[in-house]
Amino acid sequence: MTDTPVGALGPVEYIVIRFAGDQLTGDIVPALTDLLEQGLVRLIDLAVVTKAADGTVSILETQELKPEVAAAFLKLTGTASGLLSEADLEDLAADLAPGTTAAALLFEHVWATRFATAVRAAQGELVLAERIPHAVMAEAQASLSAIESKGELR
Repeated sequence: MTDTPVGALGPVEYIVIRFAGDQLTGDIVPALTDLLEQGLVRLIDLAVVTKAADGTVSILETQELKPEVAAAFLKLTGTASGLLSEADLEDLAADLAPGTTAAALLFEHVWATRFATAVRAAQGELVLAERIPHAVMAEAQASLSAIESKGELR
């Protein structure tokens, strides 16, 4: 992690992306790299957890991944921050179904730093942040389009 003062941090988010079997590939790296290069996000930590079909859990370092995946992720992470603890990753593993892999990412929304700093300076406090799943938004948009096409929405 860089020496960014805590008050100057943008929102930090923890996400977990699940993959069937060992389907984690380096294919997600170019999209993440674009976000990093544009200065929209800053990757703080990254870890990979697998749960074999027999329930055996492995917490993998980048160099333990398949060579092509390791090479792609090494470009992004540099030195691991250690903020994702082994306990965090064991909790994640407990929720994984056998035969799955998960990538856990901790990143800062750099794009929102100025706004977050202004909110804190104004003594504002975030009381709710909720991510709406893509499928829910797609369904809502489809429903709205259907209503509009019938002329029922004005």
